[in-house]
Amino acid sequence: MRSLKTNCTKSRVSPPDGLREIKCSVRVSGTRSANGMEEETKLQFPSLPATQEELLDWAYPMRREMQEILPGLYLGPYSAAMKSKLPILERQGITHIVCVRQDIEANFIKPNFPHLFRYLVLDIADNPVENIIRFFPSTKEFIDSCLDTGGKVLVHGNAGISRSAALVIAYLMETFGIKYRDAFSHIQERRFCINPNIGFVHQLQEYEAIYLAKLTIKMMSPMQLERSFTFQTDVTASRKRSLEEDDDFGPMEVMAAQNR
Repeated sequence: MRSLKTNCTKSRVSPPDGLREIKCSVRVSGTRSANGMEEETKLQFPSLPATQEELLDWAYPMRREMQEILPGLYLGPYSAAMKSKLPILERQGITHIVCVRQDIEANFIKPNFPHLFRYLVLDIADNPVENIIRFFPSTKEFIDSCLDTGGKVLVHGNAGISRSAALVIAYLMETFGIKYRDAFSHIQERRFCINPNIGFVHQLQEYEAIYLAKLTIKMMSPMQLERSFTFQTDVTASRKRSLEEDDDFGPMEVMAAQNR
């Protein structure tokens, strides 16, 4: 099985305006390039958009409302997506909604406007042992498809504090190439009450290496991937031959010992 190890640093050379560049040195199954150096891939990310309006001072009642985290991306509680809030959703131009709930919450946390908005419903428990990483790719794909077509999306759970916040943090991390703490701070400046559970925090901190590795493999040239695969095949064959030789030599040693 191939393994991937990445070592990523910010580039010292300024990339084009509006982009951040991260250099990733990658070693696949311990391979090295022909010149003895690790393969290096440059990943470019857009910069976080600047805030257009002055951020409001946080007040407790605001936790029951949705806040705009990025242009077109909102985070909030279920109360922001209830039937009584339809005029607000329409006024804000919401077109997509990510509804996060556990199966036991389905009776009171549910899509209220399936004929008006496009929904992504995720079954996630607010539990430290819940594997939330598995939902990051589908959430990012859904949000990207919305924003790329000029739509606006609301991500909500029950309180808009843990599960939905973790999904939006992961989206910012992977979209803009930033660390967990930076994504958390950006969102907390706009929705102060966010507080992902400790299990989600650990997974988000681990996710940085995961998405960078995934993007690095995606950016690697066919020649780099072929070289890595060929190297791994050669190593596997060499190990197999070595084991077969050991197996053949073992009985010979036993016979020699018996004949002494």
